[in-house]
Amino acid sequence: KPLHYGTLLGRRACATMAAAAWGTGVLSALLHTANTFSLPLCQGNAVDQFFCEIPQILKLSCSQSYLREVGLIVFSVLVLFGCFVFILFSYVQIFRAVLRMPSEQGRHKAFSTCLPHLAVVSLFVSTGFFANLRPPSLSSPSLDLTMAVLYSVVPPALNPLI
Repeated sequence: KPLHYGTLLGRRACATMAAAAWGTGVLSALLHTANTFSLPLCQGNAVDQFFCEIPQILKLSCSQSYLREVGLIVFSVLVLFGCFVFILFSYVQIFRAVLRMPSEQGRHKAFSTCLPHLAVVSLFVSTGFFANLRPPSLSSPSLDLTMAVLYSVVPPALNPLI
């Protein structure tokens, strides 16, 4: 049986969580897009990636106005950290409930459902943090591309397997 969020949490709680997720995502995207388009580029407009990633665009900027974008990245990291704490708290609650299950087979089935999802979320969050918060001295085109693939291609590709 799939999880019954509407039964366990109520429609209002589900709608609030969905609205918060969509709202913060749209707000973050709008702020980053508006700020990125206002940056003057003095090193051309060719990004050494397979998509326009914010840290790569910041490398092309020639003014101090990139500090606004760094502030937005810090804001996004704080929002992401809040989401991560919420996910972690949810998993603690799930694991507590699973460990109280009387059936060994039920516990095994629940853990086999939860652990792959937790692994993919951890991969996404850890590579995203590393890609966006590492010092410039650790930057190289091949490492940048590897990190971008790890957090933008691998998690969605693993979703059907979970």
